[in-house]
Amino acid sequence: MAIIHYFAPMMKMRIFGLVFLGMAAACYNPPRNCNDFKEGEFRFTTVVGENEQTTTFIRRKSIEIDYYQEKADTSSIRWINDCEYVVKKINPKTPAEEKSIHMKILSTTDSSYTFEYGLVGSSKKSRGTAFKVN
Repeated sequence: MAIIHYFAPMMKMRIFGLVFLGMAAACYNPPRNCNDFKEGEFRFTTVVGENEQTTTFIRRKSIEIDYYQEKADTSSIRWINDCEYVVKKINPKTPAEEKSIHMKILSTTDSSYTFEYGLVGSSKKSRGTAFKVN
């Protein structure tokens, strides 16, 4: 019985330590210096089917110009807060292009940001990483 009393405080400390580490890990927020990415030239690469496709875009204040497959397309940008904005094509050519896209910057590095995006009102989200070109 004396052995149990000897180890009980150590077990409580280990359990407390594990709970503390779990809480500390859950509270970790990756760095988000979103203001560093509000303007500039960026490159985003994604896989569509079996093909890798790259889009280059330039963002200035409330306008974003996308260059994809040798075509330029202009969208308006409405910032919700420092890390979230809504993109809407200025001259949509199809009903699908008329829909706005919600963008949310999740984390940043010195030269890139990871983001989540999806149609406004949709629960389906995708993720990507954009790299600052200049």
